Amino acid sequence: MEPSDSDTPEGDDTASEAVAATDTEAATPQGSEAAVTPKADPPPAKSTRTRRPTAAAAEAKQQTTATEGAPKPRRASRRRPTQEEAPPEEAAPAVKRVPRLLERYRAGIKETLLQEFGYRNVMQVPRLEKVVLNIGLGETKTNPKAMESATRDLGLISAQKPIITRARRSIAGFKLREGEPIGTAVTLRGNRMYEFMDRLVNAALPRIRDFRGVSRRAFDGRGNYSLGIREQVIFPEIDYGQIDRIRSLQVSIITTATTDQEAMRLLDLLGMPFTREEVGSRGSGNA
Repeated sequence: MEPSDSDTPEGDDTASEAVAATDTEAATPQGSEAAVTPKADPPPAKSTRTRRPTAAAAEAKQQTTATEGAPKPRRASRRRPTQEEAPPEEAAPAVKRVPRLLERYRAGIKETLLQEFGYRNVMQVPRLEKVVLNIGLGETKTNPKAMESATRDLGLISAQKPIITRARRSIAGFKLREGEPIGTAVTLRGNRMYEFMDRLVNAALPRIRDFRGVSRRAFDGRGNYSLGIREQVIFPEIDYGQIDRIRSLQVSIITTATTDQEAMRLLDLLGMPFTREEVGSRGSGNA
């Protein structure tokens, strides 16, 4: 009599399942092992990557370590320095020297002109604007070194580097072409102008032989005065043994005066030695 399913114990069910699995493995051929998909292994855990320190970072780290290891400098004491330890005082800036003639103009000449001519504004008082020195050279074609000598002499007289003047147009009568050098000139302003006028009035003009004063008729009608000097050796800066020949020069004094009378009075107060005025007319005698 066969036992029923309900009478089969649990141990027999487990045994029957194991026998069935064994029969299945035996029935499977060896060539079909490749068809069976193996179980995939779990991916390995990602490891944390560490960056290698660069050369700059390593050098900075070494400097930081060296700085930390070095002894800290001591704080300077707060005591006040003694007189011996006190730092030397800075030299005072050099004061710019004012020319003597300019001081004289500001001190008395300006006020005198203001009272004599009755100007309403102080800016109307005439003053020196510039002084132009000029040497004409018509000998440059025959003597090429004349330009160099004249430029050197004019530079010594004016204490300023002159410029070379050139012809503006061609003139056949003088055998002159446009652009050729015809002379040298220099323009003085400011302190150099007053220093030159001081030397001209007090040192140069008195050295002229048989000097009797400068002309009063050399004004141009607009307050400017022109003075001709025949010899450049009257200036103390020129050495007579170093020049090649005697040259003349022209001095043009430009002022802000509107009339010749104002300009003449200005130059007279500055010390310009004008000739004396003639009293009466010539030949006026009793018959």
